[in-house]
Amino acid sequence: MRKTNYPSLTGTFFCLLVFLLLSSSCRQAPAAKKQTSARTGSAEIRYAQGFRIDYFDNYKLLSIYSGIGHAADTAQYVLLKKGAKAPEGYTKAQLITIPVQNLVAMASTHVAQAEFAGVTDAIIGLGSFKYITSPAVRKNIAAGKVKDVGVDGTMNDEMLISMKPGLVIVMGNPDAKFTKYATLTNAGVPVMLNSEWLETTPLGRAEWVKVMAALTNKEEFVNAKFDAIEKEYHRLAEIGRNAKTKPAVISGMPYKGVWNVPDGDSYMAQFFKDAGTKYKWSSVKGKGSLALNFETVAPEALKADFWINAGYVDSKKDIQALDARYADFKPFKSGTIFNNNKRVNDLGSNDYWESGSVSPQLILADLIRILHPELLPGHQLVYYKQLN
Repeated sequence: MRKTNYPSLTGTFFCLLVFLLLSSSCRQAPAAKKQTSARTGSAEIRYAQGFRIDYFDNYKLLSIYSGIGHAADTAQYVLLKKGAKAPEGYTKAQLITIPVQNLVAMASTHVAQAEFAGVTDAIIGLGSFKYITSPAVRKNIAAGKVKDVGVDGTMNDEMLISMKPGLVIVMGNPDAKFTKYATLTNAGVPVMLNSEWLETTPLGRAEWVKVMAALTNKEEFVNAKFDAIEKEYHRLAEIGRNAKTKPAVISGMPYKGVWNVPDGDSYMAQFFKDAGTKYKWSSVKGKGSLALNFETVAPEALKADFWINAGYVDSKKDIQALDARYADFKPFKSGTIFNNNKRVNDLGSNDYWESGSVSPQLILADLIRILHPELLPGHQLVYYKQLN
């Protein structure tokens, strides 16, 4: 019988395997050296769904998500200290030098976030002066320290490039292409998308102040302020949700034949829920607004206890002038119409949409005071007023 040499083959195979493993290990070693920094932590984001902030030894990584939720990133931004070497592996990310010393804000909510972080003087450009209420920013506008760069779509790229801002913050659809900002980014002007308006909770919208904090190195200051707002909001929500009565509310007013009411998953519907109300469309799935006609909303308006956010009107006379049928609504007859236009300046700018975006606790307090006056008897309305 012929003798086979299995031990020898096994030994040869073993040696070959070791050789391959060692070779593979040697080839992979250089790739490991490309890691220039280790992640040291992430910002605690408790409500917002549209962004993430990761901290590394030498930089911060800001990710703005495509839509609400942790989907594919629409954009990534490497926040880097001046003079520091950019990390490898982020070829598509924009580099932003921090702390941002000057910026252009295209929306009033961006102004509110800057004011929250205590960096309003960093604003050197605005999409429009018309919608700004911040006294500090308006003072800088009057002093010629802030330029009108044009609204999104008609931005003055030449002016923006000459201003050399550390950042331009824009507002838009997170799935939109950034090609329209190519002139700016190719000239070394970073453009960042801010999509706080897509958030579905009041605290989620307000939590975008943490993006401004990361951009300006104000994390400790901003986090402490936000924690206080969060605590107060939850205290008030506990009061509102446990109210013994749940008054029925309607919201908005028709525009060009369409009556947009808040979807059930929207931040406004969350306000209504936390304020202790009955809201007809609270169970409708959707994160924005529901387009209805007058005939659909009218049956609810005829029996509603309160009419909230009535639109661009300042009195019951204004409302009746738009449509005589509004006078048949129960809130019109009972005088329980409250509009969010108490803080409108002489230019027509409404601070509800500015500072209100980062002060959800004040809006909730207003709503509870309106709907359940006995629960917050000492609260003076901040953003709302009764229409007479």
